[in-house]
Amino acid sequence: MKIATKFLAIVLVLCMLTAAFAACSKGGSKGGDDTEVNIDESKLAVSSREVVTASYGATETSEALTVTMNLDLVDDSAFADYPDWELYKDVLGDYYKYLLAAKAQSDVSAKYAVMAIAEAKLLESGAFLPLTTEGGNYAISRVAPNTGNNALWGLDADRYESLIVATNFITAADRDVMRAKYLELKGTGKYQSWVLEYLAAKGYTTKDSYSIGYSSEPKTWDILKTYRAADSRAIINTIEGLLSYDCENRLCFALAKSVEISEDGKTYTFKLRDGLKWVTQDGEEYAPVKAQDFVDGMQHMLDTNAGLNGLVRGVIKNASEYLDGTAEFSTVGVKATDDKTLVYTLDAPLTYFLTMLEYNTFMPMCKAYADAQGADYGKDEAHILYCGPYLVENHTKDNKIVFKANSSYWNKDNVRIKTLSWNYNDGKDVTKSYNDAKAGTIDGAGLNTTTIPLAAKDKLFETYAYVSGTTATTFSGFVNIKRTAFETDGYESMTSTQTAEQKAATAVAIKNADFRNALLKAIDQAAYNAAKDGEATKLNSIRNTYTPGNFVKLLRPITIKIGNENKTFPKGTYYGEIMQAQLTADGSSVKVWNPTGGDGDGSSDGFDGWYDPTAAKAHLNAAIAALTDLNISADNPIVIDFPVFKANAQYAAAGQVVKQSVETALEGKVVINLVDTTDIYGWYYAGYYCDFGAECNYDLYDCSGWGPDYGDPATYLNTFIANGGDMMHVLGID
Repeated sequence: MKIATKFLAIVLVLCMLTAAFAACSKGGSKGGDDTEVNIDESKLAVSSREVVTASYGATETSEALTVTMNLDLVDDSAFADYPDWELYKDVLGDYYKYLLAAKAQSDVSAKYAVMAIAEAKLLESGAFLPLTTEGGNYAISRVAPNTGNNALWGLDADRYESLIVATNFITAADRDVMRAKYLELKGTGKYQSWVLEYLAAKGYTTKDSYSIGYSSEPKTWDILKTYRAADSRAIINTIEGLLSYDCENRLCFALAKSVEISEDGKTYTFKLRDGLKWVTQDGEEYAPVKAQDFVDGMQHMLDTNAGLNGLVRGVIKNASEYLDGTAEFSTVGVKATDDKTLVYTLDAPLTYFLTMLEYNTFMPMCKAYADAQGADYGKDEAHILYCGPYLVENHTKDNKIVFKANSSYWNKDNVRIKTLSWNYNDGKDVTKSYNDAKAGTIDGAGLNTTTIPLAAKDKLFETYAYVSGTTATTFSGFVNIKRTAFETDGYESMTSTQTAEQKAATAVAIKNADFRNALLKAIDQAAYNAAKDGEATKLNSIRNTYTPGNFVKLLRPITIKIGNENKTFPKGTYYGEIMQAQLTADGSSVKVWNPTGGDGDGSSDGFDGWYDPTAAKAHLNAAIAALTDLNISADNPIVIDFPVFKANAQYAAAGQVVKQSVETALEGKVVINLVDTTDIYGWYYAGYYCDFGAECNYDLYDCSGWGPDYGDPATYLNTFIANGGDMMHVLGID
């Protein structure tokens, strides 16, 4: 089995996000003058979306709690059939002990604190290096800030129906005004109407179309059969779940109109809206959306073993038993008591359950249609049904995907963007997004080391360039601890040139924790980012943790053992601060928390807390002392294969940074072998598109990342659980 998560390729995100930042068109009013704007806020329209007010368990209190941790919960017998169990324990054993101890906590804040310790142990393993998040680079845009769904987790950030898009670039100064106003109005439901008033008063006009770039074709259109962002980013615009987030990060009702939560927190009863419809690609009504569609969707998802079902193990009653073959589906805790009533029964109370419901795993499916399609169901956009804001009007592979508004969508009156166009970008031309944005072909462009000078020359940079916001997605450098693949089928250039002796030596060295830490701490992240985004913004998108340090915070004071002493953390302490305390207590040189970073209340982003040549050399010396049979030296180095998409100048330059910084810091005793490809899919198939560790063709890889599915650190940490965590295959361990 695999744990569900948003699995992203870094170039996919490069094209999607940078294109989403904006563009300019050839016509329309100028906008962005110095006119003073006064808006009568008492007359602002309020969003008609119904906000979910129900919740369970996560309440703040000033009552202190002392946490005890049971580190003896690992059951070796449960992994008798798992061939990599001993290797897993050697690499991630300490992390797993603390993760199980965290899951055993009944208090939310206690769980957060123990999870932070677990993540510290995960980082100390040297299995991977957090590198960057999305955004943080210069961009130009005609999309008004914060007008799209921007929840940190799930899929709503990939929906575009609510965007406010101007016909021209929006100035950086006007963006600053809107961002400040967003903080003031967030939670009132008034922000979008204020933006429309503000833009009109400043001379902008808006439009009902939006165009972006994309770099990877969906491999399936079955939302319940994929955890890859390349698929779900397209499909989520065609379907909807029970709940969704609005642009002010309020959880709102979508296909559901109400929810009741039982007193014990284990039963959630949803009522569906009236008039919900399934339609074909042509807009022809096929069937009403019923509660049973969510039940059938759950069974289909469980039966496909799609890398999603791990999300419901231990969450939905008897889901684990059904997956293990010890229970019938009729016993699983999802039932339709009538056409409009859907009931979920949980194994145990879960404070974040509602935040899970707009992710793939909980989407509906019309079984009658799926059965009629047979093996063709979901193979393309013509073989699915639609109940979301858009229908796919046109799709030409590796060229364009055009979505049009769905006239049968329940919330059609609030779909601002009537036409959504995706334009293919293979990533080879690093100026394409900028040139397309300037020409009006797409509505956004992030700027890189090549296009920043172009924007300056075109008199666009000074007025319109701004630093884009970051997200909760984390891209990392992954170490293949059990490599067996040394070539990628169909891509001859992706073949290792290591000798048999080098392969054997690397396999031994990479299983040593000190060696892994030496390798990762020798990578200059700031220079790596500068090669892609430019010197001025090189620190902005650096992420030093897997889970963002400010993802959650304590809801009560907590006292917990850190190292050899008890430490008390007050209510409001961020997850990252506890993680840093454990790393420091363990003697790690890694810095993951800046208490004054972000908006001034702390952040794990914006600085390079890993790069430390002195610590890297110390780790390498310890590894050499332990691995005497390898005779590691500058004359007999360990060779590390690192795939690089060399057709993209920025990523080619970043690859050179990795090579130079590692080889310099480790004095030539470790050599980075850049395995180049000019085909983006060669890069993807080296790791991102691999389903199993045995397929992963690298020693070190930086093309993949993970985004959270729901509002709890478990959405990150579960990806490294034994015998099922979906990140494990990227480490070479299935």
